[in-house]
Amino acid sequence: MSPERHFIVVGGGLAAAKLAEALRANDFEGQITLIGAEEHLPYERPPLSKDHLFGKKDLADFVAAPGQWYRDHRIEVRLGTEVKAINRAAKTIVLPDDSTLSYDRLALATGSTPRRLELPGAEGPNVHQLRTIEDSDAILQLLSGTPKIGSLAIIGAGWIGLEVAAAARSAGVEVTIVESAKLPLLGALGPEMGEFFARLHRDNGVDLRFDAEVAEIDASGLRLADGATIAADAVLIAIGAAPNVGLAAAAGLDVDNGVLVDAGLTTSDPDIVAVGDIAAHDHPRLHRRIRVEHWANALNQPAVAAATMLGKSAEYDRLPYFFTDQYDVGMEYTGYASPGEYERVVVRGDQAEREFVAFWLDSQHRVLAGMNVNVWDVTDRIKELISSGAPVDPARLADTSLEL
Repeated sequence: MSPERHFIVVGGGLAAAKLAEALRANDFEGQITLIGAEEHLPYERPPLSKDHLFGKKDLADFVAAPGQWYRDHRIEVRLGTEVKAINRAAKTIVLPDDSTLSYDRLALATGSTPRRLELPGAEGPNVHQLRTIEDSDAILQLLSGTPKIGSLAIIGAGWIGLEVAAAARSAGVEVTIVESAKLPLLGALGPEMGEFFARLHRDNGVDLRFDAEVAEIDASGLRLADGATIAADAVLIAIGAAPNVGLAAAAGLDVDNGVLVDAGLTTSDPDIVAVGDIAAHDHPRLHRRIRVEHWANALNQPAVAAATMLGKSAEYDRLPYFFTDQYDVGMEYTGYASPGEYERVVVRGDQAEREFVAFWLDSQHRVLAGMNVNVWDVTDRIKELISSGAPVDPARLADTSLEL
């Protein structure tokens, strides 16, 4: 392959770094340019709401690769640079100073942005969100600085909200979570396991307010739509994230809740791939289009995208996977079971002891997804059960005296 070829990766997160790495691992000898909007080298984001908030890891501990690695592998890195536009006809990208760079293949790994709340006080100085290392540093300062806050109100009971709540409680901060749904994590886990996480946080002293809407944020905390007030020294808005598809949409790529990509992660333009949070992926094993905002996609999709960029046949067929750590609970989830698409949840083990595996089954008793809580070395077996597509006996599945 000619060394004059130029591949550009737009994005500054883990997916972008892994894509550049995968290109070199596949013996691509041409020019690689990685362009990231943040001022930092690409880094992993899970520690921002986990180990970093507990003061256990610094940024240097979770950068994807040190600066010397990029130099050794002849990867040009442009930080603090946000691409303005893509000219697909000319195969160029436009930089902030209106200069252009030509590409032979282009990869989009632009990630996502926390959703904002359109209500009074949402931009106040005591209001925070969590996406970048600067955001995490600011929250860490609140939880363990001098002086530290005494109370935190969190709007949203998704993964970020719950993980920050766990960090705050471990620091002795009073926490109230306000959630518009009836339970936490309803969209991800459904009511059965939503109840488990609600109990977990109540057991750790979190005040949970469900079916509640925030009307206003001010310096003293929150005012709810029903007139109730919640005193808080600081507020975290954690109501999910939106994929950064503006660049792709403006370039005329097919977009619908993400950048539409095929099994090989190619967009509607054969010279452009998309990975990570923005990739609305036509999954060859699940036979549906899904978009998953989790670390595992950022880690694993780039190898397939790199192969595609190099003209090789490849498909991304890994089952969705994510994990969380909250209090004394470590959890891994594998598979895909949307609310309304499964018939029942079978639990193997003891929820009260926080040591169990939950399985989501469809109407034919096929395993769609599995979640292991403080039970390890079962992920491969869960994958086998899902991939087989074979019906299981729910009673045997729940019986811990029988081999899984």
